[in-house]
Order: sequence, then structure tokens, then C-alpha cells
Amino acid sequence: MTAIPATPLQYEFSRHARPRVEIDSGATLIVDSEDALSGQLRLPTDRRNKQTMPWSNPVNGPIVVRGAEPGDALAVQIESIETLIGQCATYTGGPKWLAEWLGTDVPPGTRICPIRDGQILWNDDVTIPYAPMLGCLGTAPEWGVPTTGPAGNYGGNLDLIEVCPGNTVYLPVFVPGGYLYLGDVHAAQGHGELSATALEMPARTTIRIDLRKHAHLPGPRIESATELMAVAVATPVERAIAESYARLILWLEADFGWNRWQAYDLLTQVGQLSIGYYATGAVAAKVAKRYITKQKR
Repeated sequence: MTAIPATPLQYEFSRHARPRVEIDSGATLIVDSEDALSGQLRLPTDRRNKQTMPWSNPVNGPIVVRGAEPGDALAVQIESIETLIGQCATYTGGPKWLAEWLGTDVPPGTRICPIRDGQILWNDDVTIPYAPMLGCLGTAPEWGVPTTGPAGNYGGNLDLIEVCPGNTVYLPVFVPGGYLYLGDVHAAQGHGELSATALEMPARTTIRIDLRKHAHLPGPRIESATELMAVAVATPVERAIAESYARLILWLEADFGWNRWQAYDLLTQVGQLSIGYYATGAVAAKVAKRYITKQKR
């Protein structure tokens, strides 16, 4: 099994970067990554310093998949995510859109949380279940070189809690080889990632990558044991909600034989949403698999 160390840190989803590894479809990889704060917060006295490190969300990659061509998809099965140092970190980020109500007098708020026995020790009274996820996962677009800040149809900084162990993420391929990147691991995160800083940690992620020829996906998809999820990225977020649901409806029509208007009616009653970082506008529209056995056309 191939292992890829975290460095050198990357802050772009670039088709121009030198590949860290080239693999065949079906390969399993161990991928290390630094935390989103580039390792600046290890002790309660540490402070996030954007003068010395202005970038966030370092990723590892690119991983090139032999035979991947534009129009294909990469199926990234997330097998496990392990903490590398037994702790995670966060701080009180700027309130941005909440400043209208909360003000801008923000304390540093550095918080270092040990991870023990499947729990994150927030303080002496509060524990949070350890629920690791990849904040960033994406392929390189065919034009432009996005940083690890935004998200799009290539994936990127999705910050969706469903990008987690046990689930498979399907990503469109835009350039030969796919050029896959991943990182920005969170030990846990709430919907919307309110302050833009989750419980960040350096991590070791084990993934299996399979090539899906001629998939022609409009954007990322996520599959769990019990749900299908279609992802869209847009602002304002209500547009992302509408587009993610539309993508899910068309997926049910194309692959499961649903009439699109029946699927539209069904999702009105049983559909659910997951929201990534609210300012980025990543939304996953979800439906439980028990509702969508293949329909007769």
C-alpha cells in the first residue's frame, strides 16, 4: 500500500503540479495531511498568524489515476481517518456575516482539544463525539487554478460532514489523470461550519480510488450505506439548495427509473439537506435509499 507524507503542502487544486503518485484504478492509498491552520495551533498559547501563514487548508496531492480522462469520474472510498497527534485545534475566527449582530471584538479563542476513546474533550464539562471528515477533496479543473478556499463542481473546500469514513465520494474528471487532492481534516464539525474553523487536525486518511469511465457527472456525489447525495455549490445558498435537489432528481431519473416529477414530489416530503461552510455555498441534497428502489419505466 502506497503512503504519501503530508509535505510539501499544497494550497491549490492545480493540474500543473507535479504528481505525488500515479496509480491504477482500484489502488488503496494512505495519505497524510497537515491541519487547516498549517500547524500553527498546537498549544493553548498559540495564535493563528496570517502574516506568517496567510493561506489555509493545505492539501496533499495531486494523485494521478492512469487512464482517467475528461468525462470520467473518480470514486473515492474513504476507509478511515486517524488523528496523527491525538488532539485537534480551533480558534474564534472573525464573525464575518454575523458581525452585524455579534460585533467584531473577537478574542483569540485558541482551544486545544484532546481526542480520547472516540470523544473530543472540549472542556471539563463538554465532550463532542469524534466524527472525522475531509474538509477538502477535489480534482483539478480544466481551466483556472482554484485555491483551497472555495468549492465548485470539481469538489474543493466542501466542508460537508458526509465526506467521511464509510462513504464514497464521486468526483468529475476534467483533465487527464484526474489530479486528485485531499486534506483539511476535521475531527468534528457542525452544519455550516459557522466560524469557518472546525476542530482541525493533522490526520492519516486511507482511501481507495476507482475509475468510473464515461460517468459525465455534473458535480460531486456522495453515497453512504443508506443515502444518496447530490452536491451543488452556489451563492446565495438557496440557489445551491435548488440545484442540488435538481441534480438529485435527475440522478434518480437517469439511474433509478424515476419520473422526474414524481421524484420532485417525493423529495419534497423526504429529502434532507447538509450544509458545508455557509459562505462557500456547498449543499448536499439527500435521500434515503429505502425510498428509491428502481422503478418500472
